[in-house]
Amino acid sequence: MVMAKAWVIGKTFDGAPTESNFRLIEEDVPAPKQGEFACEALYLSVNPYERRSSDTAPVGSPLMGYQVARVTESKNSEYPVGTVLQLYCGWRTRSLINTKEIPKVVKMTKLPDFGGKEPSLALGVLGIPGVTAYLGLLDVCEPKAGETVLVSGSGGALGSVVGQIAKIKGCKVIGIVGSNKKCDWLKSLGFDHVFNYREAKVDDALKSAAPNGVDCFFDNVGGELSYRVLQHMNNFGRVNVCGAMSSYNYGDKQPLIPSPFIACMCKRLKIQGFSVLDHADKFEESRTQILKWINEGKVKYREEVQHGFEKMPHAFLTALKGNVAGKIIVKV
Repeated sequence: MVMAKAWVIGKTFDGAPTESNFRLIEEDVPAPKQGEFACEALYLSVNPYERRSSDTAPVGSPLMGYQVARVTESKNSEYPVGTVLQLYCGWRTRSLINTKEIPKVVKMTKLPDFGGKEPSLALGVLGIPGVTAYLGLLDVCEPKAGETVLVSGSGGALGSVVGQIAKIKGCKVIGIVGSNKKCDWLKSLGFDHVFNYREAKVDDALKSAAPNGVDCFFDNVGGELSYRVLQHMNNFGRVNVCGAMSSYNYGDKQPLIPSPFIACMCKRLKIQGFSVLDHADKFEESRTQILKWINEGKVKYREEVQHGFEKMPHAFLTALKGNVAGKIIVKV
């Protein structure tokens, strides 16, 4: 047996969570038997959307999320000691894996060579956020050169990549964020216009930045902000509904907003919900293209690394509040 650490739900979430909602426990992880292997977490990811799954999870349930881990003990020839993996096994320092019994939710893949770059990128620009940006923009919004692309929640690991890919495709790009610091960063990445929704009125900002309307809207926020953006869409515009950060803390007590569907009807908008989990067959191809753009200097990224497994709740709350530009991860 090896003693490991894990974070579980300590108190039911009700509205915005605090550190009191989390509890650190110790758990015994047995040595691997034939066909099994054990891996130790190197980096762990925190994402705002993980807040939704905590509303219905009972107290004592493990907090879930992706991590990058290294195999440290193995009795499985396909996963020798030293193999680096990306897997969805939660906020824990050590995991025992039996590939014949592994639940689908673990979503385990071996990491390819990133050309000397840190494997932590598999949790950000070369992971779920980056691939979601790539496929969600190109497959759903289908931007054409010269069109205007708007990205809400554009200061994070996902939205910042959406904007950069739209620029690569020859589009005008507008970002919406919640701080002036993020505005400055996105402008340095090549965004044509960026505004802080806490200081500027959405309608006024879009009349100035997009006087000819918006063709593609990559929505990570939802709520009233998205309702306002839809009024500025061009006929036959395309909308990717990828997230709803504005509502994650409301649970089933969502605030009422005017119906967005009148604008959808009048402008004949194409609106599609998107989950990268539906496109596993395109994941490696997409990651390879993003890595190529990184190496060419066309896509840039930012990581904020917090050190120590004990920082997981703090890192999660920071991500949920949108206080970090780029991707926040925890290094064990």
